[in-house]
Amino acid sequence: MAENTEHKSLSEIHSSVNTTAVSGWRKLFAFFGPAYMISVGYMDPGNWATDIAGGSLFGYKLLWVLVMSNLIAILLQTLSARLGIVTGKDLAQASRETYPPFVNFVLYILAELAIAACDLAEVIGMAIGIKLLFGLPLLAGVCITVLDTFLLLFLLHFGVRKLEAFIICLVALIGACFAVEMFLAQPAIGDIFSGMIPSIPNAEALAIATGIIGATVMPHNLYLHSSLVQTRKFEKTEPAIRKAIKFNTIDTVIALNLALFVNAGILILAASSFNTNGLHVTSIEEAHKLIAPLLGTSVAAILFAVALIAAGQSSTVTGTLAGQIIMEGYLNLRLQPWVRRLITRCLAIIPAIIVILYFGDKAVGDMLILSQIILSMQLGFAVIPLIHLVSNKKSMGTFAIKPITKILAWTSASVIVFLNGMLVYEQVVGAIKTSDLPGLIGSILIPVCLFFCGVLVYIIVKPFISPKNEEEYKPHGELKDLVINTSFKYTKIAIPVDFSVVDSKAISKALSLGGKECEYVLIHAVESTNAILHGKNSDDLETHEDLKKLQVYLSQVEEHGYNCSIKLGFGKASAVIPEIVNELGCNLVVMAPHGHGGLKDLLFGTTLEKVRHRISVPLMIAG
Repeated sequence: MAENTEHKSLSEIHSSVNTTAVSGWRKLFAFFGPAYMISVGYMDPGNWATDIAGGSLFGYKLLWVLVMSNLIAILLQTLSARLGIVTGKDLAQASRETYPPFVNFVLYILAELAIAACDLAEVIGMAIGIKLLFGLPLLAGVCITVLDTFLLLFLLHFGVRKLEAFIICLVALIGACFAVEMFLAQPAIGDIFSGMIPSIPNAEALAIATGIIGATVMPHNLYLHSSLVQTRKFEKTEPAIRKAIKFNTIDTVIALNLALFVNAGILILAASSFNTNGLHVTSIEEAHKLIAPLLGTSVAAILFAVALIAAGQSSTVTGTLAGQIIMEGYLNLRLQPWVRRLITRCLAIIPAIIVILYFGDKAVGDMLILSQIILSMQLGFAVIPLIHLVSNKKSMGTFAIKPITKILAWTSASVIVFLNGMLVYEQVVGAIKTSDLPGLIGSILIPVCLFFCGVLVYIIVKPFISPKNEEEYKPHGELKDLVINTSFKYTKIAIPVDFSVVDSKAISKALSLGGKECEYVLIHAVESTNAILHGKNSDDLETHEDLKKLQVYLSQVEEHGYNCSIKLGFGKASAVIPEIVNELGCNLVVMAPHGHGGLKDLLFGTTLEKVRHRISVPLMIAG
């Protein structure tokens, strides 16, 4: 019997990669992929901004922050993968079972804010890359980025493995570009090692270090990874689960170390090219402008722009999938991926356009760094529930993390929360001191900070005090008893037709269901421009021709002894058909599929789906 994946995280691709039919190295490679999808979030344009600023202003001194962040990222992502593999739930679903509704709603809002901040970085980064490579204005580049809304829909149509292959190719392109950049820059090896010694020179370095952590350890990736590992189908035995955890850990270590190579490459490039020459570069555009003369070749600038576009484009997929997981898990609400992508992208584009129009192109660098600081500030609210969940022996059983892992995880969480606390304090105090209305600013910022601090304390303490689940995750709510009525008869059946070869299927199916005692209504919508504008007053050629065709259908049905009538509507079929069905009081609609999918659905629409949501009676598809 096929597994019911309707309630699963990312149900359309859940268990879609079968790992049970292979062994040895092939089994290992079958598990490879989810971590590479995650890794693109660790090298998106937001990372570039913080890495360039860190390397340019402080040389190699913040390199240790990158290494520490990468180690924390590997630890937390392996915990996220473990949660998904063992429990079969993603982080959002599992959190919903642990905390009360109000706290879950706050966690959801914070997670959405993190995704919006990440998407803002992708929008700005890709727009900068397009400007650098093709010379288009930054504002035009921002508008172009909305087109990648449909990329995810297109790629998922071919399956998760094709999507992973696409991402791996982009990651390889980014890595290759920076391998060449590093060769051209020829950094001092001794300085690189000295950058591994922890130090925070000043408050500005703290802000950039916090931004680097936010850019490296992304909160929405924790939700995403716990779901993506469930795309692998494997036996639910203890040895098989341990093997799945092992293979996913290997996948995570390799993928995130490749991301570290890219991030370190950007920081080292900025340190060796800018800081050593006394140049303090804080924007991607300025870095691109200076890199060619400093390294002595225009190839460096071209590779820089190409890698930037690839980084932004590869990151665009993760935000959509993570948003779907978070929305389904916390709110039990699902949207189509392209709708979700369009909403998220518009939320990022609007502030980007406003800032560019009001402050000019120079302000986008500050926006990039700000987006990464926002990401970092959300981390504690995702990391702490994750640690609690993978430590819970009731849900994790023998796969609950060991004491040493707990110590490392809580230490990592403490570092993240401490750095963020220092940053928030610095920002709030600075905002109050520099404001013309310090009392007003303080009365707004301080209560907000105290509220979120209280939420943070609650999610830390609550599982220790009351580990019992507040609400078991039920994707479709409480199960209701069936009300079975076998004496029901159809009295009026609507049959939408479009004068194609599939009409015969729909009419035949309807007649077989209702018999000769039922009344049938053949419906057709005239969708010409004239019909849309003038409705029933339309008197064009298409209206007359469609009416004649309906009358031909009517006579053929009546010849067989069935009671039939016709109804001509005017306008979009997806709107007209439900109106007629509801107006005539039909108790069943029988339609035939239009026979197209994928890209054609985007171009021509999906009438069946829209009609289904606008009627209150059953709809049967005559296949």
